[in-house]
Amino acid sequence: MTTLSPPAAAGGRRVASARRRRGRWTGWGFIGPFMAVFALVFLAPIGYSIYLSLYRDQLVGGNSFVGLDNYQQALEDPQFWESVGRVAMFLVVQVPIMLFIALLVALALDSGRLYGKNFFRIAIFLPYAVPAVVATLMWGFMYGTRFGLVGNINDAFGVELPDPLSPDLVLAAIGNIVTWEFVGYNMLIFYSALRVIPHSLYEAAEIDGAGQIRVITAIKLPAIRGALVIATIFSIIGTFQLFNEPSILQNLAPNAITTDYTPNLLTYALSFSGQQHNYAATVAIVMGLLTMVVAYIVQLRGMRKEA
Repeated sequence: MTTLSPPAAAGGRRVASARRRRGRWTGWGFIGPFMAVFALVFLAPIGYSIYLSLYRDQLVGGNSFVGLDNYQQALEDPQFWESVGRVAMFLVVQVPIMLFIALLVALALDSGRLYGKNFFRIAIFLPYAVPAVVATLMWGFMYGTRFGLVGNINDAFGVELPDPLSPDLVLAAIGNIVTWEFVGYNMLIFYSALRVIPHSLYEAAEIDGAGQIRVITAIKLPAIRGALVIATIFSIIGTFQLFNEPSILQNLAPNAITTDYTPNLLTYALSFSGQQHNYAATVAIVMGLLTMVVAYIVQLRGMRKEA
């Protein structure tokens, strides 16, 4: 057995230490470009928005530091809370309907009893590939009572269908557009989760004499609970960010969709029409925090049920 002299042993330790240091920096070299872009396009705008929310552009004194006054104004603003209540009602009604339809479609595709499964899978997912602006314009044309499908039905059958773009029905009309757009997206999430369930579970259920309903309730739904939680969180985030559909329909229904119809529309109007950049940044941050809290509560409840 050979033994190293003390200088050689010390040199070996220095080489090993240098290698470990290089190994630590190698990982940062791989993720460095991503972190730089992430900081530039995500962290920096958030930091700048927080900075803007702490100031107010006043006639006397110019842009002055006001601390949390903008946040207090937002929490006491009835226009802001009306828009939040509107998207909250949209969330409570539209999201469960959309996820339920997506789940039914995913279960039908996974059952193996649907003829032309590949065609239906592509056809249901296809609306998600249509840009939101194009989809809204298309549905807005069909909603028209003077130039669209509703108007043509009224003229052809001599009936008077309700105007989908009236103040009472415009939120349901927006919900229909969003559902048409995102059923296929959520269906793909559920269908992907269903495809990874071990077939041994189905074989065991068949041996026990379980029917299709029992297989769905006892095997499939518990196995895709994580996918259900993820789809719900995505839908919550998308609901609180509702902007494209009401913004496009606003030109067709100016009396039904006001500039404060949703929080994002309110933020846009404050920033670009009212030139209230500081207050607009405050509203955006409050909505971001509210979205995070609601999404976290849903995720926490989903994790508890899964555990």
